Formats: sequence, C-alpha cells, structure tokens
Amino acid sequence: MYNTSFFKKILLISTVVLLYSCDKDFNAIGDDLIGDDHFGLESEKYDVLAYNQEVTPIQSNSLTVNALGIYDNPVLGTTTANYTTQVALAAYAPSIGESPVIQSVVLSVPYFSHITATNLDGSSTYALDSIYGAPEGKLKLSVYESGVQMRASYFDGGNQFAQLYNTDMDTDTGVPEYINFDTKKVGSRLNTGGVLENDQFFFDAKQITDVTTTDGKEVTTKVAPEMRLNLDNAFFQSKILSAPAAKLATADVFQEYFRGLYFQVERSGSDPSNMALMDFTKGKITIKYKAKTDITTDGETVEDRTLVINLTGSTASLLKDAKSSDYATAIQNPNPAGDERLFLKGGQGSLAVLELNGLAAKLEEIRANKWLVNEANLVFYIDTLQMAKTADGSTDIKKMAKEPKRVYLYDLDNNLPIVDYAADGSTSITTDPRMTKVIYGGIVNVNSTTKRGSYYKIRLTNHIRNIIKDATAKNVRLGLVAIDDISITASNKLKLKNSVISEAPRSTVITPVGTVLYGGNSSSTIPTGKKLQLEIYYTKPN
Repeated sequence: MYNTSFFKKILLISTVVLLYSCDKDFNAIGDDLIGDDHFGLESEKYDVLAYNQEVTPIQSNSLTVNALGIYDNPVLGTTTANYTTQVALAAYAPSIGESPVIQSVVLSVPYFSHITATNLDGSSTYALDSIYGAPEGKLKLSVYESGVQMRASYFDGGNQFAQLYNTDMDTDTGVPEYINFDTKKVGSRLNTGGVLENDQFFFDAKQITDVTTTDGKEVTTKVAPEMRLNLDNAFFQSKILSAPAAKLATADVFQEYFRGLYFQVERSGSDPSNMALMDFTKGKITIKYKAKTDITTDGETVEDRTLVINLTGSTASLLKDAKSSDYATAIQNPNPAGDERLFLKGGQGSLAVLELNGLAAKLEEIRANKWLVNEANLVFYIDTLQMAKTADGSTDIKKMAKEPKRVYLYDLDNNLPIVDYAADGSTSITTDPRMTKVIYGGIVNVNSTTKRGSYYKIRLTNHIRNIIKDATAKNVRLGLVAIDDISITASNKLKLKNSVISEAPRSTVITPVGTVLYGGNSSSTIPTGKKLQLEIYYTKPN
C-alpha cells in the first residue's frame, strides 16, 4: 500500500528539497528577496485538452517480461495473452553418447514471488506476484513447436532493418504473407504431463522440493514456485538426441532446425481464468537421459546425462482483446474537444493525449508579468465508480479490476521522457525497486478506507518552466499511459501509425491492467474538483 503517512512525509520533504535546489535561476532571484513582502505564492489553474487514443497492434518483441493467460477485466474487457520464443542449446556440439534413451523432459520457468512465512522444517510459504484475475484461475495451456523462424533483422533494398514482431501475430489478419504463429505451430501439444499441466493448468504458489541422488545419497533442494511442465519424451528423443550432429553444432543452424516454442492459452471449461507476468528468459528445458559410454574390458557402462535448452533469443507477446462496449466506443471515437473519461490500458490497449491549451493561451501574459514558477502539477482523478465494477455486481474488492501502480507522462511528439522525469534521481522508499522517481510521481494514491486508488499526481515543474522561459520551445503534446516499470522509457512502434501516434512506451505494452480517469472536458458528469487541470504555483511580483 502506497498511501502511508511515512510515504507522505518523505515525499513532502523530498519535494521541498528538490524545489529549492533544481533551478539555479529561481534560487538566485529568491535569495535576494527573502523577507520581501512584494512577492507572494499564488495558484493558477489552466484547462487541459485531453482525449483517448487507441493503441492498435504494436511491436511486442524486446519486452523484459511477458504475459501469459486470460485476464477478465470487469471494466475494460478480456485480454488473452499467448507467447512465443526462440530456444538455444546451453552448449553447442554436445556429446550425446551412444544409444541415448530419454528419462524425462521438463520445462521450467520461475514465477515472480515472495516468501510470506518460513516454517520450522526450513521450507517456505510463498505468494505469487504479478498475477491478474481470479487467484484460483485455471487455463487450458498448450505448448507447441513453433514453425516460425524468428530473426533479429532482415534486409530490404540492400539495407538491414530490425525485425519487428507485433501483438496480433497469432490472429488471422487476412494478409497471406503476414506471420501467424497460431497457424504455423507444428504437430501436437508437447506438454503431455498430468491434467494440471495442460487442460487445467494453474499458476501454483507452492514451493517445489527436488530430490536427486549423488554418489548414492539423496540430496533435497527447495525451489521457489515455478512453471513445471513434463514435455513429450518421444518428440525430444527424435528432435534432439537422434538429431544429426550438424543440427546441434552452431546457434544459427540450431535455430533454423528447432525454431522455438509457442505457448497458447484457452479457457479451461467454465473455470475462472487468470494471467501472469513472467520472465521467460530464465526458463529452460532439461532433458535427462541415459547413454552408453566407451566399451571397456568390463563391458558397456551406462551413465546418466543431462542436456539443457534455454528459452532465449527473439520473443513476442501475442495479445487478443475483447473490449467492453463502453471502452471500445471511447477509444475508437475520441472527442476532439476533449473526452469526459480517459481510458488507459496496457498491451494492445489505449493511452491519453494531452494538450496544454489553457497554458498556451496565457504564455504572453505570464512572460510579460515575469511570474516565476514554483511548482506545476497534473492530478488525474480516478473514476472510482467505474473502477469499482465487478462482473457479478458485488462489492468484493478482490473481484474489482486491478489498478496500475503507476501512470507515466511523456513527450508524445518526440516519444521521450519530460525533463522532470530525467531530473528526478530519487530512489524507491518501498521494497519495490520499480517505485523510483517519487518526486516526478505518477504513483497511485490509495484511499485508506476503500483500499482502492483515488488519483495519480505527476510533477512537471521544469517542463513548464522551460516552456515559459524559452519562447521558441514547443508546447508539445503529452502522452499518458498505464505502466508497470517506471525505469523503462524506450518506445515500441505501432504496426500502422496514424496522425496522432506512431509509437507507445514499451512499459505500457508489458502491463495488462488499466484505469479510467476524469478528463478535462467541462461535462456535468465530472464531479466537482475532479476535472483534469494544470495547476501552477507562482511567485508573482506586485
């Protein structure tokens, strides 16, 4: 929970320190005027033109984490997230041995988790992080061999370009040459273990106990929760252990030979579903087998061997959205005069476009009167009634849509952070390393009574100062997105750019969640005091 008294005190102190240290020009003037009654601190509010913008299919490779599962958001609709990845041998040109026979093939990918208790026997109890939807959710999970050879780049007209993979690449787009991972999957599903590993798969929070035998002694190892799937022995016997040696000799040949894995999810009957964010780059396939060694005078010797295939290389998040009617209408029909509600959603979702038109109309007056900017903020109030909706109409907070921990305001015209983001070197004051840059802000303020978000506040003081000081500075459009990690500022390209956006921040492509905010429209449906406005605190000479 982020709305604690400790957090407020630290944030207040940090804000004061930064305000009196980050602008040398202001400090120099202020030092000469201490105790002078000709100056006072005054607040002005300006209208903001804000409207919705749909994020259509977008580049989804190069993500640090990827979603897998089905998330039913009671406000915004349902998102289905599949995933595809290349694979690579841990060591090329392996010595397989004579007459190898597979004993087991296990795919493992760790979950994001944390320990909640340590038991007397040394075992631990865990809770999973980054799970969205019903905690008891189940999925029909299928893992296939991929038939698509993913490449890092391609050549066109003699020039080399980065190869982009988009969120819609397991959907029939009607374009024959467009990649479709779904139709290119090879053979039958590979996860052939028990029903809890496929048709009724779930993200299990239990600690795993591995027992191995070394020199005749059993060794027990405790492992944090992870995806564990038993894969088809016959497939890997043929594909890997019986492969021609040349196919396992180098990375480029192997990636053409074994093109990767495709993870596909569907609903598991009538069971509720859920979704997890996962770091698949930490995943691997472990093949355990027996093989004959050199024949000696004592006869043949059979030994246990292990071969590891890592989940690494090119990847793509593959997303499908079934949007709620209100959400679809809002983002597909933005109001050029400003929207009453701003819908932010990650993935192949939506963002808000902001134009500081009220400030633009007053710039000459501000400059002529030599007003000095003390602080400037945008406060985005959450439509708490919308965000309190549940699928069954109950008031159960666990059934409400999960809210973004943060929103991110950036220079939309240039797809870059604003100067206040860059200038903020503050570190996280919680255990979450993603909660840095607390002065710049964008962290959800949680109501202590409802335990739900009430608003997001972002500081853009230096951005406003630059616009006022420099008459040649462009009053750029700003973008606002829901994010998971404030440290990621790179952008991903839209498959089809439009007149408003051609890219969107990579961090919003990662997160599956969203929120509904009040806009800057003067509609009577916006509660008093919650309309989006730019607030600037000035020091004004009399």
